[in-house]
Amino acid sequence: MTNDFWIMRPFNTLFLIIFAAFILLLVIASLLLRGKSERARRIVLVAACAVTFVGYFIYKYMLSLDSDYNVITANMGGFNWWGELPLQLCNINMMLIPIAVLKKSRPLMCFGFFLAPLGALMALVMPGNGFSGYSLLLPRMLGYYGTHFMIVIEGLALVCFGLYRPRFCDLPRAVLAAFIITLCIFLINMLLRWSGLHPKANYFFSVETEGNFLLDIFYGWIPYPFLYLLPCILILGGYMLLVTTPFALIDRARSKAAAKR
Repeated sequence: MTNDFWIMRPFNTLFLIIFAAFILLLVIASLLLRGKSERARRIVLVAACAVTFVGYFIYKYMLSLDSDYNVITANMGGFNWWGELPLQLCNINMMLIPIAVLKKSRPLMCFGFFLAPLGALMALVMPGNGFSGYSLLLPRMLGYYGTHFMIVIEGLALVCFGLYRPRFCDLPRAVLAAFIITLCIFLINMLLRWSGLHPKANYFFSVETEGNFLLDIFYGWIPYPFLYLLPCILILGGYMLLVTTPFALIDRARSKAAAKR
């Protein structure tokens, strides 16, 4: 294979091959766990999240040693451990999904199912500086894409492993959970900025839009930190409703079929 083959960009051939490989991994795991106890399925998913969590910090350690990355991000202050905590929309699910599975919390599982794939996919198709147009064989690229692809399939695994099935009644509590989590992240941003540990802390983009086109529109409507994210939460509610509808229709059809027997 040529060196160009290993260059990773959103939706190029290598990206699609890797994405397909991770989806295949999820399918194989789901088939192998079919008929297994719920406890076994929970253990597998929690273990996968634990491996991803450890891998995340190994990746961040390698990133801290990456001189090229520090040059690329010099205008943003370079690498800062306080700016690399697993508190973004995608990677926070590495912590929330295991908690949700172990506690059997439907609102958190709902949050993980909808937000983990969504957040991780956003990071994959809109990678930050230093993560697009470089060889996948670089440690920072392996860490970035490996972590985010794992988060995608861990969120989907909640349903594929039969641990969670979306219901309309879950959505209000899940939206409330999203609001509370976003508020907590905003307060963490304020603490990091106030303490000087990370003067530009902006997890969940709850303080600044950082030039995001959609968030800039919302900020034009509501020109206040955190509050400008409220339209996002409303959109999230609509997205959850849209995705949940097919599950509800399938369940209704099954109930009618069972009633006719």
